Amino acid sequence: MIEAQSLTRYYDRTVAVEDVSFSIGDNQIVGLLGHNGAGKTTIMRMLSGYLEPTAGRVRVDGIDMATGAQLIQRRLGYLPENLPLYADMMVADYLEYAAALKGLKRDRRLQAVRAAVNATDLAEHALQRIATLSRGLRQRVGVAQAILGKPRLLILDEPTNGLDPEQTGHMRGLIQRLARQATVILSTHIMQEVDAICDRVLVVRRGRIALDKPMAELHHSRTLLLHTDGKVAELVTYLRRMPQVASLQELDSRGDQRHFTLVLHERADIDTAANNIARCVIQAGARLYQLQPVVQGLETVFREVNRDGR
Repeated sequence: MIEAQSLTRYYDRTVAVEDVSFSIGDNQIVGLLGHNGAGKTTIMRMLSGYLEPTAGRVRVDGIDMATGAQLIQRRLGYLPENLPLYADMMVADYLEYAAALKGLKRDRRLQAVRAAVNATDLAEHALQRIATLSRGLRQRVGVAQAILGKPRLLILDEPTNGLDPEQTGHMRGLIQRLARQATVILSTHIMQEVDAICDRVLVVRRGRIALDKPMAELHHSRTLLLHTDGKVAELVTYLRRMPQVASLQELDSRGDQRHFTLVLHERADIDTAANNIARCVIQAGARLYQLQPVVQGLETVFREVNRDGR
């Protein structure tokens, strides 16, 4: 669907983005994370054709952005962080104007505006002037203009900015529905948002891609936390002999209770390993109080990626 090759962007002598490459398939929701100034917005502007790269290229559906920007932009919906809205226009008029700018033919504009208004729950505000709307409603107008004409690629910069919890939930559901027909690139500061709806995460650090992983792989754990009693002195020896266990560490233990972390080998099946570990503990004569995977949250991974500064 979309391919970025060695994207680089300078502002005067300052490198904002350097040698960024990735490809995204159809109907994926990809989260773009990074500290302020990491280069996320610059990447999105280059992907949308709003900003030319100093070096590198962008291709969408096989079309090169350098030679086919207009064709790509007709298939693309873009919500920048600070969307310029015409405050004196009514919502419906603004969306019709945006549809015209996107190149939608006159006979399709009314249908496209109606679909965008309904999708973003703006029907009761369609005849209001944008100046009278709350920040959250203005954000929804921005999303509505982005989805006009059912674009194949959606680039959304902080789409839930200014929304209350109920509106945020509605927006997440909308993005998931849109992904049935479009590829979505979502920039956000809210880790829970990426966890909730994204298939994959790209973490940008100092203008480069520092992490690119599917969410399922990110949450996959090879570490188990084991909590037993202290009756069997040889338990550590028994556990170390297990073929699935790559390493074992005993944590601080109190009284007659013992806590361990066990890291499994790369190819070990976690369910099979957990079953074998539980049987080992019981057969050794110890009590099994707890055995569970240690799953890293996205916030933990993000902190580790940015551990030595921004």
